[in-house]
Amino acid sequence: MAKDLHTLIRLNEWTVDERRRELGDVLASLASLEDGLQRLRDELVREQKAVQASPEVAGLFYGNYANAVIDKRHHLDEGIARMEAEVNKARERLDEAYRELKKYEIAHENRIVEETKEADRLEQVELDEMGLNAHRLKHG
Repeated sequence: MAKDLHTLIRLNEWTVDERRRELGDVLASLASLEDGLQRLRDELVREQKAVQASPEVAGLFYGNYANAVIDKRHHLDEGIARMEAEVNKARERLDEAYRELKKYEIAHENRIVEETKEADRLEQVELDEMGLNAHRLKHG
């Protein structure tokens, strides 16, 4: 029976590892989107400084650029919100897999304890029997 649980534990360890990798992938995607948003902010600051430095030339194009930045920011914010939801789902899947693994590990440990207790009990019964037989031979 303990061997059956060992197989289930190994299978669930693999599942936990897979869920960790999935969470890592989703977190990497989220970080990439957040980096993109930060780069967009930095670019906007640079463009605003360029417009301030030469408003007559850059002023013609800045309106279109600002609208494009607003659109990009909106798409990045939506992507970040979706990825944050995915991160939460991935964390829940990881937590569930971990709880399942712990359930089998605890059952395995309990089974080992019970088997050890039973082996100890049987050994004690055998020792008691040997003691009784020795006592009978000595006094019989």
